[in-house]
Amino acid sequence: MPITNTQELFLHELAETYDAEHRFLEGQAAMVNRATDDELQRSIENHILQTRQHIGNLEQVFRELGEEPRREASEVAQGLVNEAQTSMHETQSDALRDCAINAAVIKVEHFEIASYRGLGTGAQLMGQTKVVELLNANQGQEEETAQIAEQSAEKLLWQAMQAEEPEPEGLIDKLKNRFTGQ
Repeated sequence: MPITNTQELFLHELAETYDAEHRFLEGQAAMVNRATDDELQRSIENHILQTRQHIGNLEQVFRELGEEPRREASEVAQGLVNEAQTSMHETQSDALRDCAINAAVIKVEHFEIASYRGLGTGAQLMGQTKVVELLNANQGQEEETAQIAEQSAEKLLWQAMQAEEPEPEGLIDKLKNRFTGQ
C-alpha cells in the first residue's frame, strides 16, 4: 500500500510495531519454556505480562487516532524471532541456551525501544498527547527490560563458561571472585 503522507507513515509504523509485539509475545512463550536460569525465566514471565499490556496500549493508540487496530508484517521482528528460535535449537547446553535467549531479549528490546522512540516523536509532533503517554509507557518498560537483560548477560555467560571443559587457566577463578566477592 502506498504511503502518501506522514499520517499514513505513522499508521504504517504503528501497525508494524503492533505486529512485532504479537510476534515477540509468541517468541517469549517459547523462550520461557526453554530457559533454565530462574532469574531469566522470571524476567521473561514478567515481560510477557508487560507485552500484553503493550499490545493493549497500542490498540488504544489506534482508537485514539480513530483507527481499527491492524497488523502489518514486521520483517525485522520476524527475523529476530527466527534468529532466537535458531539459537535456542542450536545451543548444546542449558547454560549456552540461556545466554542465547538473553542475547535475543536484548536485541528485541533495543528494536522495540527504537520503534517506540520514533512513534513517540511522530505522535508528539502531531500533538497527540494521550498517544505520546501510551507510547512512552511502553518504551519505559522496554528500556527497563533491556537493562535487566544487559545486567544478566555477564552472569549467564560466566555460568556457561563455568560449565565448559577445559577451563581457561585462572579465568574461572577470576570471574568467580568477581561474582562471589571473594
